[in-house]
Amino acid sequence: MDIRAYKVFLNLAQTLHFGRTAALTDLSPSAISRHLQRLEAHVGQVLIERDNRQVQLTPAGRHFLQYARKAVSDWQQIRADLDVSTAKLTGEVSVFGSVTANYSMLSQILPSMRDAHPGIEIKLRTGDQAEAMDRVVAGTDDSAIIAVPTTLPRKLACLPLRRTPLCLIAPTIASTLTSTIDDYLKRAEEPDWSQLPVVLAERGLARTRFLERMKLLNCEPRIYAQVAGHEAVVSMVSLGFGVAVVPALVIEHSPIRDTVRVLPYFNDLAPFELGLCAHEERLSDPLLNAFWTCAANTYPQDKT
Repeated sequence: MDIRAYKVFLNLAQTLHFGRTAALTDLSPSAISRHLQRLEAHVGQVLIERDNRQVQLTPAGRHFLQYARKAVSDWQQIRADLDVSTAKLTGEVSVFGSVTANYSMLSQILPSMRDAHPGIEIKLRTGDQAEAMDRVVAGTDDSAIIAVPTTLPRKLACLPLRRTPLCLIAPTIASTLTSTIDDYLKRAEEPDWSQLPVVLAERGLARTRFLERMKLLNCEPRIYAQVAGHEAVVSMVSLGFGVAVVPALVIEHSPIRDTVRVLPYFNDLAPFELGLCAHEERLSDPLLNAFWTCAANTYPQDKT
C-alpha cells in the first residue's frame, strides 16, 4: 500500500489545487502529479480532472475518496496497535514556533505524532520566530522551528524541514507609497530606497539580509517602524506604512495576504532554511526523539 499517495490524494481532494497541496505536503507539484498518476494506474480510473481553470474530482474520484479516508485511518490505527512500545511513552514535549510555523509545518507533524504516540502531550508555544533558537539554547523549550543560521550553535541539532524564499512586499491599498511604487514599476526603474519607508522585524535573518543589501547599495534605509515577528510586519505593510522583506511562507499563510503584493526587487536574497532545532544531548530522551522522528517522517529529505 502506497499510503503517501493516498494522503496526497486526500489533500488534493480537499484543496482542489495542486499548488496548495504541494505546500501542505511539502512536495513539488510534479511529485504530486506522479503520486496521482501511480494511484490512478493502480485503481484503473481517472480520479481527478484538471484544466487551465479548475481541478475537480471525477465520479470515480468521489467514490474512491471514501475508501482512501478509511484506508489511511485504518493504516494509522494498525500501526498504533502493533507498536506496543510507543503506547508506553507518556509525558510532554514543548515545541516553540511562530504562528506561521504552526499553520504551515507543525500542523502537518502533530497529527502523525498524535496517532503514533497518543500518550505524549505536545505543549505548543507561539511567539516571534527570532526568539526560537534562543529558547532552545536556554532550555525554555525542548524544540523549536527556526530559521537555520549560517552557523548553528554548538551542541544544537537541526532537522531540515523546508525552504522558503524571501520577498519584498508592498501594500495594495491606495496610498502615496503605492503610487510611488507604481511609478517606478511603470518606468522599469530601481526605486530610490532611501526615500521609501521600510518596516523591519526587530530581530532575525530577514532583517539582517535586508540591511546587508542596503549596505551593498550604499543606502541608508528610511525605517518607519520595527516590530516583533514577520506576521506583524505583513500587517504594517498592508496598512500602507512601508515596504518590507518577509519569508514567502508567511505571506502564503497570512489571512491578509490579498492586501500586500510581491515586488520584483531583491528576489536574489538568500532564502530561509527552516528546521526543527533541539539540544543534541536531549535527543536521547524517548519523548523528544519520538517527536523528532515524526517530524523527519513528515518531511523526508527527498522532495523531488
